[in-house]
Amino acid sequence: MAQMEIILNENIPALGAEADIVKVRAGYARNYLIPQGLAFETNPATLRQIERLKAKRAEREAKELNEAEELARRLGKMKVIFTLNTGSQGKAFGSISLNDLVERLTVELGGGKTIEKHRILLERPIKETGEFEVPIKVHADVLAKLKIVVKAEVAPEPVQAEEEPEEEGDRPRRRRA
Repeated sequence: MAQMEIILNENIPALGAEADIVKVRAGYARNYLIPQGLAFETNPATLRQIERLKAKRAEREAKELNEAEELARRLGKMKVIFTLNTGSQGKAFGSISLNDLVERLTVELGGGKTIEKHRILLERPIKETGEFEVPIKVHADVLAKLKIVVKAEVAPEPVQAEEEPEEEGDRPRRRRA
């Protein structure tokens, strides 16, 4: 199978970033990457464009890093409070999972910003009350610590009705089939 060297024009997941010279199958390059403007062939004229692409890449990476650091600062200042239903002995009913954290952070951050589930480094669901620090990998180089406070909400005890003694004449009759 024929391989072809190309220069990437944009960041393509699992392939590379701008200004990377990669080898791909010729059909993939000619039929998809080059017509879509995602890459161009390697030749002496295009090799001169690498410097422009490297500058574009450095600018994009710096912008992503600044945004990640800002988000990490916001997360570090946040204190998210959850309540768990607990019984009279303090046993929790339910837990706080990754999905609960993602939903709450989406609401707290606002502005359409979300944190992907795989970025939250929660080892296991939280099933007890107290304060916890949950690490969140905002960027490859930036790790934020989110403070979570779990409070107990005591569930009301079920009221047991007092049973009245049955009298012999008040028993319901059973039907025979």
